[in-house]
Amino acid sequence: MMTSQADQFPFPINGAGEVSTICALATAPGGALAIIRISGPEALTIVSPVCRCITATTSANTVHFARITDGTELIDEVMVSVFHAPHSYTGEDSVEISCHGSTYITKRIINLLIAKGCRMANPGEFTQRAFLNGKLDLSQAEAVADLIASTNRATHQMAMSQLRGNFSTELAKLREQLLNLTSLLELELDFSDHEDLEFADRTELNDLAKTIDNRITQLAQSFETGQAIKQGIPVAIVGKTNVGKSTLLNRLLNEERAIVSDIHGTTRDTIEDTIDLRGVTFRFIDTAGIRQTADKVEQIGIERTYAAISKARIVIWMIDHEPTETDIKEMRKLCKDKSLIITHNKIDKEVSINPIPSTLFQVRHYTFLQISAKHNLHVDELEKAIYEAADIPTLSDTDVVVTSARHYNALLRAHESIQRVLIGLEMQLSGDLIAEDLRQVLSILSEITGGEITTHEVLGNIFKHFCVGK
Repeated sequence: MMTSQADQFPFPINGAGEVSTICALATAPGGALAIIRISGPEALTIVSPVCRCITATTSANTVHFARITDGTELIDEVMVSVFHAPHSYTGEDSVEISCHGSTYITKRIINLLIAKGCRMANPGEFTQRAFLNGKLDLSQAEAVADLIASTNRATHQMAMSQLRGNFSTELAKLREQLLNLTSLLELELDFSDHEDLEFADRTELNDLAKTIDNRITQLAQSFETGQAIKQGIPVAIVGKTNVGKSTLLNRLLNEERAIVSDIHGTTRDTIEDTIDLRGVTFRFIDTAGIRQTADKVEQIGIERTYAAISKARIVIWMIDHEPTETDIKEMRKLCKDKSLIITHNKIDKEVSINPIPSTLFQVRHYTFLQISAKHNLHVDELEKAIYEAADIPTLSDTDVVVTSARHYNALLRAHESIQRVLIGLEMQLSGDLIAEDLRQVLSILSEITGGEITTHEVLGNIFKHFCVGK
């Protein structure tokens, strides 16, 4: 865990110049039960007149039954959990009131707390205090928001991995190696009058710098997969008009999402929806049929089809007859470096199509399948092929996948700096120049976990996207 940074980034204070005690609803409104969270130096003192069973000396890690009144009227019967600093989520004295989920009740209780000296928490302020008090580093704090937003097994696994500190541990290892290198080079500078003295073996230094750069590159490259999993892996369903693209979308979604008609050009715009396959969200895009047309509206739809293909990670090319060389040439150009699933639809009509050789395409993953979307024949095999084409790594408890654009950009800058180190070693530059680039890498990696955050603006930008109760 990090050391406290509260001195560098003081909490919002009250009129007396002291750290504020904050409160907020920590659960989504409208449920059967609700939790109101209070955190700060006066948490127990403020709660005491509201929940009379609680005093400033109430034992930590205990739960108490209480009746909350406004002096004349019973508001609710609640359970009150007490935590003492530093053993709480925020690292401060904290109280959590579990009450009934009525909006009326929660507002009454929060108003009572504010009247006794609390103020409403800002978005993400509880987690921000946890960071500033050294309970979480910055990458772990950001993982809290990802955990709350997780919608499937894969996004949950990635958020839990980061929250457990796996990413932080990776960065700590890299920083330790870099610190050793920097220390040896700087030691040489202290003895610069002894020209024949060399503490850092340049060959070993070069090998270690390459190892560090390779790991930074691997982490940066995982961002593409992380973003795809987090936002939903885009899958474009493309093909000529009337090959069954909309029928397939409806079959995959198990609902009548797209209009199905024998009339050519029915789909004139992209239609998107998501499904969960084996714990991963896939974002399917049904596109307008590709064909020559004078209809201006349909032309716009076809242009959007090409745009959807360019953004897709997986392309399902649906065909119901033998494709021409021109068709294959066009798909080769559109699907380069993507995963391609060629799907022969309408096999119930017994139209024979020879499998198209994978050698005709430059794709990262290739599959040829025969299905009937209308009659649900082999659609389960297509779903399996879609999951395999996504090439999602099986995440262990210690695997790291980068999901934050902030982390990704920092890794790119760290890569540029370590590249300068390698160039400096190759050019046999002096140790002070190489050490400066190594210090730059250290500084950049520290930004990810919060060790080098120097402005309130950066913290504000990170935590403003949190919900109020977190």
